[in-house]
Amino acid sequence: METFNILVTGGSGFIGTNLVNTLRNRGHTVIAADIQNTDRTDYVRTDVRNYRQLERTIESDKYDYVYHLAAEYGRWNGEAYYENLWQTNVIGTKHMIRLQEKYDFNMIFFSSAEVYGDYNGIMKEEVMEKNPIVDTYQMNDYAISKWAGELMCMNSAKMHDTKTVRVRPVNCYGPEEHYTPYRGFIPKFIYHALHSMPYTLYKGHKRIIDYVEDTVNTFANIVNNFKPGEAYNVGGVQDWEMEIKEYSDIILNTVGCDDSIVTYKESEPFTTKIKTIDFSKAIKDLKHDPKIKPEEGIKRTVDWMKWYYRLE
Repeated sequence: METFNILVTGGSGFIGTNLVNTLRNRGHTVIAADIQNTDRTDYVRTDVRNYRQLERTIESDKYDYVYHLAAEYGRWNGEAYYENLWQTNVIGTKHMIRLQEKYDFNMIFFSSAEVYGDYNGIMKEEVMEKNPIVDTYQMNDYAISKWAGELMCMNSAKMHDTKTVRVRPVNCYGPEEHYTPYRGFIPKFIYHALHSMPYTLYKGHKRIIDYVEDTVNTFANIVNNFKPGEAYNVGGVQDWEMEIKEYSDIILNTVGCDDSIVTYKESEPFTTKIKTIDFSKAIKDLKHDPKIKPEEGIKRTVDWMKWYYRLE
């Protein structure tokens, strides 16, 4: 397998950490870039909101590929801290695109399945390019910022012949995802259950989840079958889709906690009830083949959180 020189922005985040490890295990030379100060090797501190810092990172080496993960994550985080969201997700991405035009590297841009918003139908990649945005009412700034990033990538490709693949992760979860109130429902429920803290569950919503090991294996495959201009949904097996309450029950059972800590409410406002997403393109082009079923993935994530938060 051919190996490459790769930069991963957001390389100390949840998906970034797992992706960096997977790429290195495959023999690639990988530099992680992120905003934190750390003592990690093969790491550079870079705030993508700062063009000077980002250019200094890019010009330090000749990168074949840049995985651009650096972003503010989550819709409620994006509402509460919208200044950070727009500066990082849009201005930061614009900085990266300008540098791509200058230094001519291939890019994998991380969008989100949130871009589909409240689309009523099977969420295939082409939906976003063939339907008016009013048909995919996005309901939050996080989704809008990610779609803006995709539009900028496509615009640059047309005007400057840059080469980018866009990916739309779907409810990725697993080790290295540290708890915050703005995280997805899997780490939030696990953290609350482990600490006997109450949480709210909205009934009637269905989701599909994908364990991070499976997700990043697919992302790592992109450099060996890079098709500029393509977009890919990357998530779990469609048969794994279930109601969020079922995920909650698995978590409570795994932790050994009853549902007295759960407050059940009717459907959450401004939130898509069912996301039916098509993964066939990633299966065909990127050998996407999730192996870790939700029960096993949740158990592994519970074990990691117990270790990380010193609960054992």
